[in-house]
Amino acid sequence: MKKKFSKNFLSAAILLATTGSSTVFAQENESSIEIADALEEVVVTGSRISRPNLTQPTPVTGLSAEDILNTGSMDLGSILSELPAVGATDTLQGNADRNADAGLSTADLRRLGSNRTLTLVDSRRHVGSSNGSVAVDLGTIPVGLIEKVEVVTGGASAVYGSDAVSGVVNIITKKNYEGIEINFTGDQSTEGVGSGNRGVNFLAGFNTADGKGNFTFYAAQEQIDEVMVDDLRHSDDYGTVVNPDNTGEEDGISDRIMVPRVYSEWIDENAVIWTPLGDFVFDNQGNPLPQQQRQYTNSGAFGNFPDGCDYCFELNDYENVFPSIKKDVFNTTFSYELTDTINFFSEVKYISSSIEQTYQPDFTFGGHSINVADNPYLDQDLREQLLAEDITSVSLAKFMADVPRNADNERELFRYVTGFNGEFELSETPINYELSYNYGRTVNTLRTTSAIIEGNFTAALDAVIDPETGEAACRNQVASAQGEDYQDSATTNSTTCAPYNPFGSNQASQESLDFISTPTINKTTIKQKVLSGFASFDSSEFLTLPGGPVGFAAGFEYREESSEQIVDSLAKQGLLSTAAVPDSFGEFDVTEGFLEVSLPILADLPGVESLVLDGAVRYADYSHAGSANAWKLGLMYSPIESVTFRATQSMAIRAPNIAEAYSPQQPGFTQINDPCDTDQIGDDADRAANCAALGIPSGFEASDNVSIEIISGGNPDLFAEESESYTAGVIWQPSFVEGLSLTVDYYNIEITDAITEVTAQTILDNCVDASGGPDSGFCSQVDRGTDNNVVLVRSGYINASALETSGFDISASYERPLSIAGLDGFLKTSVTANILEKLHEFEFQNRPDEVNYEDGEVGDPSWQFRWTTNYIYDDTSLGWTVRAFDEQARFDVSPNGESTEDTSPAYIDTTFYHDFNFSHKLTEKLAVNGGIRNVFDEEAPSYITGTGDDESMFDVIGRRVFLGVNMKI
Repeated sequence: MKKKFSKNFLSAAILLATTGSSTVFAQENESSIEIADALEEVVVTGSRISRPNLTQPTPVTGLSAEDILNTGSMDLGSILSELPAVGATDTLQGNADRNADAGLSTADLRRLGSNRTLTLVDSRRHVGSSNGSVAVDLGTIPVGLIEKVEVVTGGASAVYGSDAVSGVVNIITKKNYEGIEINFTGDQSTEGVGSGNRGVNFLAGFNTADGKGNFTFYAAQEQIDEVMVDDLRHSDDYGTVVNPDNTGEEDGISDRIMVPRVYSEWIDENAVIWTPLGDFVFDNQGNPLPQQQRQYTNSGAFGNFPDGCDYCFELNDYENVFPSIKKDVFNTTFSYELTDTINFFSEVKYISSSIEQTYQPDFTFGGHSINVADNPYLDQDLREQLLAEDITSVSLAKFMADVPRNADNERELFRYVTGFNGEFELSETPINYELSYNYGRTVNTLRTTSAIIEGNFTAALDAVIDPETGEAACRNQVASAQGEDYQDSATTNSTTCAPYNPFGSNQASQESLDFISTPTINKTTIKQKVLSGFASFDSSEFLTLPGGPVGFAAGFEYREESSEQIVDSLAKQGLLSTAAVPDSFGEFDVTEGFLEVSLPILADLPGVESLVLDGAVRYADYSHAGSANAWKLGLMYSPIESVTFRATQSMAIRAPNIAEAYSPQQPGFTQINDPCDTDQIGDDADRAANCAALGIPSGFEASDNVSIEIISGGNPDLFAEESESYTAGVIWQPSFVEGLSLTVDYYNIEITDAITEVTAQTILDNCVDASGGPDSGFCSQVDRGTDNNVVLVRSGYINASALETSGFDISASYERPLSIAGLDGFLKTSVTANILEKLHEFEFQNRPDEVNYEDGEVGDPSWQFRWTTNYIYDDTSLGWTVRAFDEQARFDVSPNGESTEDTSPAYIDTTFYHDFNFSHKLTEKLAVNGGIRNVFDEEAPSYITGTGDDESMFDVIGRRVFLGVNMKI
């Protein structure tokens, strides 16, 4: 006979398992004890052994289908990121400006990176969506099919394998659905931002005539509108500038202050030419004007223009907050009971997504010159003025807005799962089992409307007057203008060269635009194949400990991963504005076996209500990274019925993904802070001397707001990184307050040999921060131009880093029928909170003195919580949610970092968001739900655009309303 747990303990389990969740309609106002009576043993995320929910030592939290519905959002990643343990790093908003990854939304537990969070669907692996990565796009999980989401934080590799370093997100889908329903949903900004979502889904399911099988079909269409930073109410190109009132370090005056209208006068869509007589910009018709002068300086390239600047480059013009997404979803499931012991199941899913976004066009920043004497488009008066000073060539800076670079990312995902599960008896021991095969494929086709063909652009820019026609022509078409040493720079279709007019807006001919640019197509194919199986049973037939029978689970998994990228032919040849980009391909396979055991040592004794010891071990053999082991120990101890202590310790692993191991050396762009810049040179005692040794003059102002080129690639010699984690906590369900449950859990995760791409910034800093002179190893990876500005940095992946995080997870829930107070209805309230003790990154683990503190900085608040309250009466539910996080530092809080004096404002204030939701069942077949997100329209600070890894946790849209309709047929 199975061990029976007390009703009070199970009541706590139910309440804690639904922490943060809410119910749309009342269930006859059942008490939690009545619910507990019906509880059966289930498999909970974090273990393969069936057991009553929450009777395992690993903390589990999550969301219900109703929680998801009450957000009005179709982006599961954004919904999950509102849980305190989950970062918003790689949500739809966080990935908006990442080109090939636009439209993806992945989970990032503990802010240790989405590649260290394992996402499962029904406890099975799911194919990834980003080139070279196994991280799962949560947007490929149909929201309308989700029953609940369970989140396990801490190492779980012993149970689930690689990637579960910071934890597991397990998405449980609906099973054996009967009926037909149609759902409509949508939301819209009330503040004129233009943000909106719309969706419709259809769900139908029926049982077979013999009652042994079930077929379910799901189809959906979803659309999310594009939002640019310029669409935001508070957008005004904010940036920091050197504070004119600053008198030096430690003077109590901020070194830099935040101001609006920070633009670059050095470059513009209408073109800027740099001359010894000053810089000239051009109006829309191509007429030259002296360029406006900045008031305060942000950097060499950017400055402040309080009254605006008619012809300066504005960075916010090309920054996305959300891309445009159109998605079609089809999902079918089928199950059939073949015999009493064998059940067949299968699932087929197809998703087609179109992601469109506008992003920064190609540009030239002084890298091309204008022939003053010959160029037919240069204003004649300006030409004469320049020639009079013997200025025959001037540098051109221009954003190629006349060749807009829009992207259309077509992403298709196909996934097929099939297998058998069931229960059979061996002797008198029931054995639960599953054997499954899982195939997934993602094809991502990135089409860019235009990219500059570098050689053709140079040829078209080199325009002259053809003496035979008196018209402008490319020099390569006019032999008399070429000279003895002339070399044609055009790389494709040279004979069709058409002269390009760079001055003004839309002054260039369509023929020239066609000649200098080309659409590009890059195609990525990601494949996953998984064969897995497991069995679980208990020892009640042959062994019973004082606390009950021993639980066992054992299984295997064989997995193949591959990723291939086929690059546009011109990019492959290096004919575009970046260095040559090669095709890439990588693959690996892994064979794994695991064993899990649960030992109920004691029970029902004075001072020992229950004592359970758990253990798990897993062995993995990777084709590309060798063998690795993972293990886990867990303990649960209940001295009395209402109190349970729990603890875990585990070793988890993460093998290198395909991008880290196999990506070829290829170019890209990034932004840096030049450590030799006058604003940065004082941040390390060795910098000034080392920068001088490199020939960089004192007072150097770098043009480091403009992207620099990087070359990076994979490393086939990488091995698996490891993490040690432990948790310790207590569950309290006081008997004197029925329906109340409290939990507190401490966690600590330390990752060693972490795989990291040594960033361009790290290479630059280490070059000049070394004692005894510049570090030749790092400095050799940096190329500087004749003006001393950084133009290229080479980087790559190594097992060198370490990460450490620790803190407290706190949750509380209370649910009771209000009849105890003489009122009608049912009340549910719950809160989940996180207190971040530390989040430290060591770029090089053998240099523990060089540590980067992230805790307390933007994106990693010291505390955050989510509090929900629901009142349910008959067929109506009213809910209120409060989301809050602590103030966050905008400066580096590391020991050798910065101080509050470095920038102003130094902190983003504590933030509160309030959400309201409702649902009402109009008839048995018609229900509505809706609500208001950010009820009080809490605006983000004016300098927060919500883009990138850190700022994406802020709501930059403001108040918006959502409405949904559910119709059953």
